[in-house]
Amino acid sequence: MKRIAVLTSGGDAPGMNAAIRGVVRYASNSDAKLDVYGVQRGYEGLIKGKLSRMDGRSVSDTIHRGGTILKTARCMEFTTDAGIEQAFKVLKAYEIEGLVVIGGDGSFRGMKDLRDKFNFPCVGIPGTIDNDLGYTDFTLGFDTAVNTVLSAINNIRDTMTSHDRACVIEVMGRNCGDIAVYAGLAGGAEAMVVPEMPFDIDELIEKMRRNVLKGKASDIIILAEGMTSCETLKKELEDKTGITLRTIKLGYIQRGGTPTMADRIFAARCAVRAVDLLVQGKSGRVVGSKDNKIIDVEVGEALKMKKTFDKDLYRIATILGQ
Repeated sequence: MKRIAVLTSGGDAPGMNAAIRGVVRYASNSDAKLDVYGVQRGYEGLIKGKLSRMDGRSVSDTIHRGGTILKTARCMEFTTDAGIEQAFKVLKAYEIEGLVVIGGDGSFRGMKDLRDKFNFPCVGIPGTIDNDLGYTDFTLGFDTAVNTVLSAINNIRDTMTSHDRACVIEVMGRNCGDIAVYAGLAGGAEAMVVPEMPFDIDELIEKMRRNVLKGKASDIIILAEGMTSCETLKKELEDKTGITLRTIKLGYIQRGGTPTMADRIFAARCAVRAVDLLVQGKSGRVVGSKDNKIIDVEVGEALKMKKTFDKDLYRIATILGQ
């Protein structure tokens, strides 16, 4: 193998640039001595032939930057046979022999289709803040996103405490409540509303009433997106408790920002494993983490694995939030 390409796809995540940097520098400087091409705008750029040669200078001063220097996009055309075939033709035209895909489950499905239809060597790195992939303990960007939420909780709590107000903070995570639980536990939130656990609003109302009797009316409630809107939850809680609430929807602020130490190191370790797998001829695998060790799993098997929610962590967060 002499030439590989790397792309980022789907939602951006802090640490993607650190992963790109890892792929480029390790592939170029290891014994393999590979040429590396970057693909602009994910699978869309692959179909359109938006590839350019990368070297060590291409990724200088990027390890600390959020987002992705290769940019990203969602590409419906790549879900079609014609789109996948066109991407394969572009890879062959550039004499690319392997592809590293950094993204989430949708990106991995595209990678799997390319592997299945044309037997093209691909390896995936899990880049998504949601932490919603079942085969890995953590995904790239999750730690940074949680720390961003934690910083917001710290700032918001100061104002809520000063005014004796409660606050509903809506966080990302799609169908996964990990951001809410990890940030809630670390930030001392009084309650977390997540899709994996049954939600009893009457129980939350009673908890807030008890806290008022104990002299505290500044509860922080973390709401995972998709459960309900923060405004709807606020109105129901205000109507039934008489407590003044505010709402904060953090939105895309969670997806940007400087990646944490944990995400930068995870990115580097994943990048090295991904390049090694391609060089060893092990295609169609996705890299991840189990018990702080870097692992790799066949992409089809990885996509079948259901995410296991840490109920014990939720229980601890709930108890400590009393």
